[in-house]
Amino acid sequence: MRKCFSALLSILCIGSLFSQEVTRDTTFRAEGNPVIRYKYTADPGAMVYKNKFYLYTGHDVCPKGQERYVMNDWCVFSSDDMKTWTEHPTPLRAKDFAWAKGDAWASQVIERNGKFYWYVAVEHGTIHGKAIGVAVSDSPTGPFKDAKGSAIITNDLTTKYTKISWDDIDPTVFIDDDKQAYLFWGNTQCYYVKLKENMIDTIGSIVAVPNLPRFTEAPWIHKNKDWYYLSYASEFPEKIVYAMSRKITGPWQYKGILNELAGNSNTNHQAIVEFKGKSYFVYHNGGADVGGSSFHRSVCIDQLFYNKDGSLKRVQMTTEGVSAVK
Repeated sequence: MRKCFSALLSILCIGSLFSQEVTRDTTFRAEGNPVIRYKYTADPGAMVYKNKFYLYTGHDVCPKGQERYVMNDWCVFSSDDMKTWTEHPTPLRAKDFAWAKGDAWASQVIERNGKFYWYVAVEHGTIHGKAIGVAVSDSPTGPFKDAKGSAIITNDLTTKYTKISWDDIDPTVFIDDDKQAYLFWGNTQCYYVKLKENMIDTIGSIVAVPNLPRFTEAPWIHKNKDWYYLSYASEFPEKIVYAMSRKITGPWQYKGILNELAGNSNTNHQAIVEFKGKSYFVYHNGGADVGGSSFHRSVCIDQLFYNKDGSLKRVQMTTEGVSAVK
């Protein structure tokens, strides 16, 4: 009876999966993976701030019967213990960037000097191709507003490396120990550029990162002890692989697969963060109880572990998810 009720509830909730906005805080209990079961979420970014875990996601709303990416806004969730979560009112939409014409693709939020900067990939309104913009807020849950009034990165800046119009996607930002901020991004080619302290202007030239075998997209930078890690989606369908370096600018040493193909989804996109003494690997799959697919994805969370030499153990994807932390 309980399983029947859960299935019926999922079917009844399917209409809410396509709702455009959340207008009030909604608290729920995560029952394993996927973490969020009442709407489709994808392309996770994560941040820890003041002892709270913040999860930022895209929002898949592809109409039934179609196979394409339809994403108009982003979502934000928070948790104190990795089990009880709160979704906050819709913090940012693609239309909040007046220079963009749509596509709320992968993103990441980072804090600096008490402000929160949200780096996003969208379709540019006047310059052909995808572009990267940044929004800002005084709160990790928003609302956010366009911080620059124009894109940070546009497709015409990277055509000497690749001629495709979608290589300027999947931004990730890391502030190094010397306080220098770096913006990484890319599809088929990984790039980085330094950011000024204001977090909206660049310094110097764009650098194409070499020696990342079979790089597809979704770069993510994190650091543990003296090692920098650059993980990314590889090949298609995508698995997550990673490289290591003693410096954020490389050279990078390829280390192999970190996360295998995510079930029922051609894409894979990760975030790696430490929270209350544990490391977490956040990703998406197509494993929703109702309608999960490459275009109706769901965010999952599992633990990440290190070997003694600093290399990463392959992530074990689970349906149980992670346990509560105090």
